[in-house]
Amino acid sequence: MDLREQGEVPIAIPINFKELVSGSVVESSRIEAKEDFNPERVVHTICAFANDIDNIGGGYVLIGVAEKNSLLQLPPKGISREQVDSVLKRLSQLCRGIEPHYEPIVEPKQVAENRYVIVIWCPGGQGRPYKAYKNVYKKGSTERLYYIRKMASTPVATSEEERELYYVSSTIPFDDQANLAAFPSDLSLALMRDHLKEIGSSLYEQSEHATLEELADDLQLLSGPPESLRPRNVGILMFSDHIHTYFRYARIEVVDLPDPTGQNMVEKTFTGPIQRQLRDALTYIKNYMLESKIVKFADRAESQTVFNYPYAAVEEILSNAVYHRSYKVSEPITVRKTPDALEITSYPGFDRSIKDSDIQSRNIRGRIYRNRRIGDFLKELHLIEGRNTGFPTTFRALADNGSPMPDFQMDENRNYLSVILHVHPAFQPQESRRDAGRRELEQRILDALPERPVLISELARLLGYKGITKRLRITVDAMLSEGTLRSVRDGARNRIARP
Repeated sequence: MDLREQGEVPIAIPINFKELVSGSVVESSRIEAKEDFNPERVVHTICAFANDIDNIGGGYVLIGVAEKNSLLQLPPKGISREQVDSVLKRLSQLCRGIEPHYEPIVEPKQVAENRYVIVIWCPGGQGRPYKAYKNVYKKGSTERLYYIRKMASTPVATSEEERELYYVSSTIPFDDQANLAAFPSDLSLALMRDHLKEIGSSLYEQSEHATLEELADDLQLLSGPPESLRPRNVGILMFSDHIHTYFRYARIEVVDLPDPTGQNMVEKTFTGPIQRQLRDALTYIKNYMLESKIVKFADRAESQTVFNYPYAAVEEILSNAVYHRSYKVSEPITVRKTPDALEITSYPGFDRSIKDSDIQSRNIRGRIYRNRRIGDFLKELHLIEGRNTGFPTTFRALADNGSPMPDFQMDENRNYLSVILHVHPAFQPQESRRDAGRRELEQRILDALPERPVLISELARLLGYKGITKRLRITVDAMLSEGTLRSVRDGARNRIARP
């Protein structure tokens, strides 16, 4: 029997257990597996996840799951029903030794008959930094230390890391802050339940009779004392029908400009909870802005289907924009398509932990996460991948499609970021090709011209033509009109010279 049926465990973990242990939603560095219960190591890991030095959303401790060479051994062996009771009691005692007070969310998950895995969810704490007893076995021990998470280990923080921990702890990520202008009633019970159902969380069934505040509390969407609860920004952005009351410009604007003059321009605006915006915008772009074409190659028999912009690249860039943008900036995310490029702009630009040289070499690996909770929810919905995987996925999709690599544009203060995807050469507008051909001929003319003025017939021979072609005459006339060439009168004839 599941322990929740006996009323012993009132809270369920708002994540699908199978996806958690498979590593498809949460990175392995955020999961610590223990085949058996080791009190000291478990409490140190809980403390480390609560400190969340990298602002990635804390992590999970799994008791009853073996690990070998950093891989979870599945299916999990679990621990017995009798062990669960003693582990839960011991955990409660251990967590009282964390300073300041911190309580993770704990749920036993039944994995076989009389076998359970205890899932301990440790989100980044509001009271960071936290210390835990160094020795939990020694009676009267008073020494507490700061523990942090580094890759898949839980070391004691060095002096430098302690300073960094205080620094990151001084600012709670914006999406995890309380929205003091909003109220719990601004959240939607239906949206929260829809999310739990979609990700396959066991909390969905339990939420059938829960109040709005109870479910929002289970999802860690509320902050403040009981008499003055406020929703966190992530709650308003993802689980509210009133998002634009509090975040007016939290929207995605898509503009299609088929003509530089602005004629036949099509604009679409996507609003509502940000995960819905992202899905709807991606669906619209995929259906109405992306095209495919079969191209043949001279050096091989096989043809290939290519796209003006590979969907995987567009998906990653737009999803990253929703994840990493600042919702304090009153500017929307914009997607702007022209005949030769698709540009996605968000505010602000890359954080300063990413150097200019890293951007130029396309080695884009961020360390600072503006919206750790948004990132966790989007990962559960499979709308984004793991940490620092977005741009490598983008580059790979572009390379596989035969598309040029993207350009990144920011101002000096990194107030904005524009990621520019260039159209695949097979979709380059015909007018652009003619322009490129004309520029090439203009350069050939300038290179071939001698220092002295020449007749156009002589210029034609210098270029290797048998006579004066229509294209050559049109190009020369345009260059004379633009001042790139000048005309020299020689009796009844005009000669061409450099300006």
